[in-house]
Amino acid sequence: MNAQIQHLYDIAKKSERRIIGLMSGTSLDGLDVALCRISGDGPATAVVLEQFTTVPYDDEFKEEIRTIFAKRTIDFERLCVLNPYVGRLHGRMISDCLRGWNIEPNAIDLIASHGQTVYHAPKSQHRRDKFPNATLQIGDGDHVAATTGIITFSDFRQKHVALGGEGAPLAVYGDYFMFSEPGENRILLNMGGIANFTYLPADGDASKVFTTDTGPGNTLLDAYARRLLNKPYDEDGQLAASGRVNTALLEALRTNPFLDAPFPKTTGPEVFNVAYVTDAQTRSQTTNLSSADLMATLVQFSADTIASAIQRVINDTETHVYMSGGGAHNPMLTGAIRKLLPTCSFGQTNELGINGDAKEAVLFAVLANESLAGGTTSFGDRQGVPTVSMGKVSFPK
Repeated sequence: MNAQIQHLYDIAKKSERRIIGLMSGTSLDGLDVALCRISGDGPATAVVLEQFTTVPYDDEFKEEIRTIFAKRTIDFERLCVLNPYVGRLHGRMISDCLRGWNIEPNAIDLIASHGQTVYHAPKSQHRRDKFPNATLQIGDGDHVAATTGIITFSDFRQKHVALGGEGAPLAVYGDYFMFSEPGENRILLNMGGIANFTYLPADGDASKVFTTDTGPGNTLLDAYARRLLNKPYDEDGQLAASGRVNTALLEALRTNPFLDAPFPKTTGPEVFNVAYVTDAQTRSQTTNLSSADLMATLVQFSADTIASAIQRVINDTETHVYMSGGGAHNPMLTGAIRKLLPTCSFGQTNELGINGDAKEAVLFAVLANESLAGGTTSFGDRQGVPTVSMGKVSFPK
């Protein structure tokens, strides 16, 4: 047997694995690096978050990604060279983290790398009959593995697409394994660039569990913070707090058919972007709106789409919403959502034992653990929630 395969087999047999989960979102804040100690599999999965940090990206890297991100026309050579470049950069960031934590690479069993999404194109969006759902993440796993010397699982979303899903959101699997609680209806709400939630029913029935995107989370807010404030985000929603919601613009923003489409569904900045807002302003004759009023309206738009989607699921039943992601730190956004969902109680995923900022990176560590040592939990034969083992394996040598 190949020595690397034997090593992977030995890891699979261990009662406990140390896995580094990586997440790099559409906001391009940085690389989330979560060192997890994981035992069990499926609903018996137990996770201890040993270390977590976000390694910030510099402005040069952000601009490189933005030249190809969510664009239909790009420099294809730049995409080609960025694929290994991102993998090597992420590998170096992991190595730096391990040195800072005084942990040797040989003490880590696996890396679970999400990569960097550069384009998301479900069939409902690209509308090309002969082509399937599609999504593309760069940051090749071979380069992560070779740079760190650690076996790497990567490119998780392709198996989801191959078996009929849209490649996102993938939180359904980890959320169910880690956070389902008998007797309590739960919504695990993650507000990154795009907002999504996982519904966890009180009866624990995996066939009822699903994850869906709701629409914009922070993507529009951050885009306009860069334009209006020359900052990566509107800290504590201060600009939005000084403005007033414009109802005409809000109604124009709400007209996208995605918002009324059935669950589960996915979207991205390919749809909800500055051009989308500009078009809505033109149609609603609000092009002269003040910066504060524009930001207040965009916050309300995100809150409305999130709350409306959750309400469709819970139907006024008592439900606990656990929030995570960058949007969970925006009091204007969270306050607006609370007002729209009066039958819900709210908290942070920190209350469930996982740092909300680390949650998505942890979820990919759980996916790698499930692919290696589990894979037996059935979520039923449903579109969008295939029962799969995800991730391609890259050996260091």
